[in-house]
Amino acid sequence: MLRYNGGANAGHTIFHKGKKFITHQIPAGVFFGIKSVVGNGCVLDPVQFFNEIQMLEEGGIETKGKIFVAENTHIITEAYKEEDKREGVRIGTTGRGNGPAYREKYGRTGKRAIEIPDLKPYLINLYREWYEGNNVRILGEGAQGFGLDIDWGDYPFVTSSHCTTAGALLNGLPPRSIKDVWGVAKMYETYVGSKKFQPEGDVFNKIADVGEEFGATTGRRRQANWMNMQTLERAIRINGVTRVVFNKVDVLRTVGQWEVYDKGRKVEFKSEDDMKEFVTARLTSLGVIGKNIFFSESKERI
Repeated sequence: MLRYNGGANAGHTIFHKGKKFITHQIPAGVFFGIKSVVGNGCVLDPVQFFNEIQMLEEGGIETKGKIFVAENTHIITEAYKEEDKREGVRIGTTGRGNGPAYREKYGRTGKRAIEIPDLKPYLINLYREWYEGNNVRILGEGAQGFGLDIDWGDYPFVTSSHCTTAGALLNGLPPRSIKDVWGVAKMYETYVGSKKFQPEGDVFNKIADVGEEFGATTGRRRQANWMNMQTLERAIRINGVTRVVFNKVDVLRTVGQWEVYDKGRKVEFKSEDDMKEFVTARLTSLGVIGKNIFFSESKERI
C-alpha cells in the first residue's frame, strides 16, 4: 500500500477490530499485514513517524517489516513546524510543517529520508521495488482531498501537495498502471480552516455534532455544508474515478434532512432514498455505473 501525498497534516480515522486508530503518515495497509510505503510524494516528520509506530504497536498492530519510507522522501524539520505555526494562520494550516518542507523540496534545499540515520531500517528504493523482479499490486492511499489540491482546490485555502490521482503517479508509477480509482466522499461536505464555509442554520451544527466532525490532526471543529454536486463532478472527472463510496449516510439519517447544491440552487429531498437515487443518476451520467456506487452507514465497513 502506497501513501502518495501529504504528511503529518493528514488525520485518517480507522476503526479496526473494534478499536479506533488515528494515523497521520503511515498507510492503512499496516492494519492488514500489508507492506505499507510512505512514498516520495509525501513529506515525513520523523518524530511523528516513530510516535505513530509506537501507538500502533501499543494498540496491538504488528509493524515490524511492514512499514517503509521511500529513500527520496523529503523531511519535515522542527524549524519547518515552527515556521508553519507562525505563518500558516492566514490560511488555517495545521502547523505541521508541510508547506515549508514542500517549498524547500522544490527549492532544492530540502533534506531527504536517506540522510536521516534513524530512518535507515525503513528505507526503500521505489524503482527497485516497483520494477526489478517484483510483481506488485499497489493500492494508493491519498491524503486531504480534491478540494484541497494545490492546483484544483480553492486556492489559497489548499494544502501543499497533489491530492489527485495524478499525485500517485509521481511516486514512480506509469499512467497505464492505474486500473481502478476509488473516490470517497461524505454525504455532506466538511472543511476545517480559516475560510468561511458553513452557512447559517442550526442544521449544520447538528450535522457536525452527529458526525463528530473534529479534525483528527488538530482537534478543530469542522464546518459543515450540503454536498455540492459540481464539486463532486469535477472530482470524479479529473481523477478518473471508477468507483465511489459515500460514507456517513447514517449522519443525515439521524439529522433527518437530505439536501444538495446543484448548479447554484439547493435541492431538497423527502427521503434518504430520494437523495441516493438523485446522486446515483448523476454519477451514472458521468460513467460511474450503479453497481460501483456504495453508500456506507458503518464506521468499520463499506
